[in-house]
Amino acid sequence: MAGNARQGDPRTTLEFLLRQQPRTYEEIVREFGRLAEELGENVTLSSRHLRRLASGQRANTTPVMRRVLQQMFGKPLDELLAPWDGGALPAVDESTGLVLATGRPTADRELIEMAARRAKHFALVAGQTELTSDVMEQVHADVQQLAMDYPQRPLSELLPNLIAAQDTVFTLLEQQRRPDQGRQLYFLAGVTGGLLAKASHDLADPHAALTQARTAFVCADNADHNGLRAWIRGIQSLVSYWAGRTRESVRYAQSGTEFATNNTSSVWLPMNEARAWAALGNANAARAAIERAESAWDSVQEDEVDELGGLCSFGRTRQIYYAAETLSWLPSQAAVAGDYATRAVEAYEDSSSPEWAFGDQAGSHSALAIARIQAGELEGAEEAVAPVLGLTPEQRINGIIHCTQRVHRALRDSPLADAGADLQEQIELFTRTPLKSLPR
Repeated sequence: MAGNARQGDPRTTLEFLLRQQPRTYEEIVREFGRLAEELGENVTLSSRHLRRLASGQRANTTPVMRRVLQQMFGKPLDELLAPWDGGALPAVDESTGLVLATGRPTADRELIEMAARRAKHFALVAGQTELTSDVMEQVHADVQQLAMDYPQRPLSELLPNLIAAQDTVFTLLEQQRRPDQGRQLYFLAGVTGGLLAKASHDLADPHAALTQARTAFVCADNADHNGLRAWIRGIQSLVSYWAGRTRESVRYAQSGTEFATNNTSSVWLPMNEARAWAALGNANAARAAIERAESAWDSVQEDEVDELGGLCSFGRTRQIYYAAETLSWLPSQAAVAGDYATRAVEAYEDSSSPEWAFGDQAGSHSALAIARIQAGELEGAEEAVAPVLGLTPEQRINGIIHCTQRVHRALRDSPLADAGADLQEQIELFTRTPLKSLPR
């Protein structure tokens, strides 16, 4: 075995996995070299470097080394170098060193997913100078699945695959491609960049989010795709809004309208603008933007971005939620905000709907709570926000934290402040453990 199991507990997940191998470090390093050659990667790994990685003494690797290690062990490098969590030892085939299926659904699924990733990567780099239609379809399908899953699953489940998808597309773009394939790859690079911008925002890192979005917009330019340009401007507007840069949010939304000629971003962009104007206290501009969004539906025709679904498309349910949140900023519109929020909450009750999104569902409940606070209905507000406060830390993305903080401020500034002290304490407890605080 690599290492000695009697030397104490493994210090990292990588060291744990290496100790299950019936091979020496030197043999594992040679296997790394064979895998790198098979993947077309020009990289070597020394036994000393591997030992230091496994012991936690070293964490720096080149991107190419990271890709091979991740393929070799079927886990993101951050997970491999993380402290070992003390889990039970898996069954190992003594002749091959491979982890055996345990009969547990989670373990078996991880093995299947690891095998699928390995097969897919081989197909992508197996000496091809021109990508086949099957390869292009696979990459497109992977990105589409991420777009569809993003609003409905915790980010921690998606982030490794999302990062891997971007890395795959960038790797393919680094090689000479036919113009039509290059355009499609740039399109997919723009989409993955937009999704990672949203992920960075969800982890409360607006700088990283806007960096990803700028690169995504460059990719959209290279793909010469107006619908993608418009969608990325929507992402930038969203990030700026939640970061408190409301005038910047307005500018991004307005600049995106020149590209939003036919896809659902022509509705999303003015709704983004409406939220930002409302946060600035400009009720007239907010209502005008809502009206433009509604009128835009008359000319909407779905394009390649909309066809990806999920986060890449803006539907009626999201529009209702955005309207509720917009109007909840304006005390004079409390009754209308409550009507919109009620409709949004009802629409998001169906978790099987393609439009269902746990973040927007939480936002709808928060908007309803604010409207009820403004109407003097403390019990109604408590009832509205209760499902949000029951979300696990893995679902406490940045936007949800901000929504609940808005409920807290609305209560603080209302005549219900003293009576609502318990609800304020519940919100404070909830916001102490956002997604960004969890170990990665």
